[in-house]
Amino acid sequence: MSVALGAARDSRALASGPENGTLPMTIDLPNEAAAGRRYAYKASLIGSAHQFELTEQGLSWQVGGKSGVWPYADIARISLSYRPVSMQSRRFRADIENANRQRIAILSTSWQTVALMTPQDHEYRAFITQLHRRIEKAGSKVALIGGVKPGVYAAGIALLVLVAIAISGLLVRAIATAEWAGGLFLVGFAALFAWQIGGFVWRNRPRAYTSDHLPEALLP
Repeated sequence: MSVALGAARDSRALASGPENGTLPMTIDLPNEAAAGRRYAYKASLIGSAHQFELTEQGLSWQVGGKSGVWPYADIARISLSYRPVSMQSRRFRADIENANRQRIAILSTSWQTVALMTPQDHEYRAFITQLHRRIEKAGSKVALIGGVKPGVYAAGIALLVLVAIAISGLLVRAIATAEWAGGLFLVGFAALFAWQIGGFVWRNRPRAYTSDHLPEALLP
């Protein structure tokens, strides 16, 4: 479930709508994370890096062939979430939306090779933290949301409960029939499932937060 949720939408850049001004970008991989002001990552092996910079004018971004500068006061929503995928279990995501309902996404990992997705934990955390500080200083009426949508979260909880009931029933049957190998397999499967799906559900609990108290579970 976590793999599907993370990979289904992250293979393309989430920058929509008309351009909102431009600003020359000087970012290149590896990140020049000057005090958390700059950040860059590759969403795929094909194409250029997605580049971001916190400037005096606002959040400057360049995604594919689009670029723009969003004044901090015009940023209307930031959503933080935990989005693991098969090749990187520690991957975090920030979805940013402005007053014109344009959106961009920032991921905490970057593609390096076909078999390597590199975490950029320190750079991502510093940039996201600095972004919140500048938005607060600008006095933006931004909505700060943590976790996944309530419907997705409820579905995850329901899945956990159903799987727990099913495994419990099978485990009782295995013990009653002295199928010890089968019982051990079920215990191992339950532990793996709880670690993967349970961690996703726990971190992505829907919540609101403030710019001076970012949710630790949603940052690397």
